[in-house]
Amino acid sequence: MHPLTGTLWVVATPIGHLDDLSPRATDTLRRAALIAAEDTRHSRPLLAHYGIATALTALHEHNEREAVAALLARLAAGDDVALIADAGTPLISDPGYRLVRAARSAGFRVSPVPGACAAIAALSVAGLASDRFVFEGFLPAKPAARHARLQALASESRTLVFYESSHRIEESLAALATVFGAEREAVLARELTKRFETVLALPLGELATRVASDADQRRGEFVLLVAGHAEEEDARLPEGRRVFALLRDELPPARAARLAAAITGAPRRALYAGNES
Repeated sequence: MHPLTGTLWVVATPIGHLDDLSPRATDTLRRAALIAAEDTRHSRPLLAHYGIATALTALHEHNEREAVAALLARLAAGDDVALIADAGTPLISDPGYRLVRAARSAGFRVSPVPGACAAIAALSVAGLASDRFVFEGFLPAKPAARHARLQALASESRTLVFYESSHRIEESLAALATVFGAEREAVLARELTKRFETVLALPLGELATRVASDADQRRGEFVLLVAGHAEEEDARLPEGRRVFALLRDELPPARAARLAAAITGAPRRALYAGNES
């Protein structure tokens, strides 16, 4: 890490409610020499609300490659630079990774100032399994590509988290219900932390119908969460477990599992799970 050089601060901003900007984030944005924002017009009202007068520069998907060199030069000169997105945590379906990668490669300090993230906020209130999940960002806009992506995800066992826009939420829900099945459990989190926040927990088919019939549920910003695919239990497992339990009283667990698997055809690994110690 270069001595006497600036730090790139990756600062989370509110996803809706302005009071969700942390005191540390506010202080970091005030102290920075420059704030790189996805859309300076969008960020100015937030900064004005907190009385932050730090200079702004644009960093978005169309200029990120060109803007990186200038921002690295500011860091090399000893200036702290703050990176923010339009809302939430930068880089999560937002530009910025090229800057972060370049800054780290050049030896500059890159440090997060954590805060709101729509995907995590939605997961925290969804009531779906959250111990293992996969973030997919936005689905492809074109129907054929979207269908192909969903087909590839249909057997994913982890909870799936998507972002979606108001003009595609209806067709995306219909596609999900078609590919994953109308009964797959899902949650649609809309306008989180804002005035018209709603969280709908319904099977995909019912959710698609609800959104198609209610124009209000097609407005705003969306996080869509879908339960992972539930693998059917091997029909041989109950008998395998019964035999394993009998053999385990007389034999070491590993040998009991091998014999129970040979007798019943149940998978040995499933029988032995939890008995490794």
